[in-house]
Amino acid sequence: MQPRNMSMSGVVDLAAVKAAQEAKAKAEQARAEAARQGGGTVPAVSASSLVIDVDEAGFERDVLQRSTEVPVVIDFWAEWCEPCKQLSPLLERLTVEYNGRFVLAKIDVDANQMLMQQFGIQGIPAVFAVVAGQALPLFQGAAPEAQIRGTLDQLVQVAEERFGLTGLTVDQDAAAPAGEAATAPAVPAGPYDALLEAAVQALDAGDLGGAVQAYRNVLSDDPGNSEAKLGLAQAELLQRVQGADPQQVRKDAADRPADVGAQIAAADLDLVGGHVEDALGRLVDTVARTAGDDREAARVRLLELFEVVGADDPRVTAARRALARALF
Repeated sequence: MQPRNMSMSGVVDLAAVKAAQEAKAKAEQARAEAARQGGGTVPAVSASSLVIDVDEAGFERDVLQRSTEVPVVIDFWAEWCEPCKQLSPLLERLTVEYNGRFVLAKIDVDANQMLMQQFGIQGIPAVFAVVAGQALPLFQGAAPEAQIRGTLDQLVQVAEERFGLTGLTVDQDAAAPAGEAATAPAVPAGPYDALLEAAVQALDAGDLGGAVQAYRNVLSDDPGNSEAKLGLAQAELLQRVQGADPQQVRKDAADRPADVGAQIAAADLDLVGGHVEDALGRLVDTVARTAGDDREAARVRLLELFEVVGADDPRVTAARRALARALF
């Protein structure tokens, strides 16, 4: 199995959307079959079983099959790797803290060279995730805890919204000290959960217009809703490139460098294809060499693409600095 390079930063690849829909259907079929064989219920697991050691022989069962029920985060490590000794305990602690939203699979690269090669790993520690059989590179190296938490939050969100994976039920009594049964307070549904869920379902069904309208309905009442703002930016981007001829769009941009509309269309296409720096750089350059309405159109589209990628992404930070230089 070759890992699939899927971004977690808001960039949406049309091919990846199709693959996600197919993977989601397979995951639902696998869960239905598992429920049928198990009498319709999924037994609770203990917190200690959320962290597992995996080898090549058990990879199919412990990672690929399990990923149809819950996201599986993979920690590639080795005994001699000093950064691994910092990262692995942190990942184990966060796995327990996330309470079944994902499972941590630890793979010793010295004992499992084939898996290391299949994932194309050049250095460790390296962290991947597998969701409904789809592999995602998360990060490499001993990243700061805040960054890791942000990545895990995005992973959990993608797993739930695109694949319907809500995680495992953890037996809190088994995880708590004797006589201290743990209880989790119920979390009330937010006022816009139904509308946001409708938007996600519309995206899954390929109804981009319905998704756009659902997100706009949320924002009409709550203009600062970050989830709706991100979702709307993504849905509108997909709507703009839907039906476009990539070759013609790129040819128009190459043949007419002064045509702002052509450059904007090419930037949208670049972003959907995952070429973030190309998309942002193209619009920064367009802003720098234009004026008036043309400059404003390029600037506004650039800000919209910032929303899609995410304000915390370093590529957005760099592009914002470049935009400031171009404007001032």
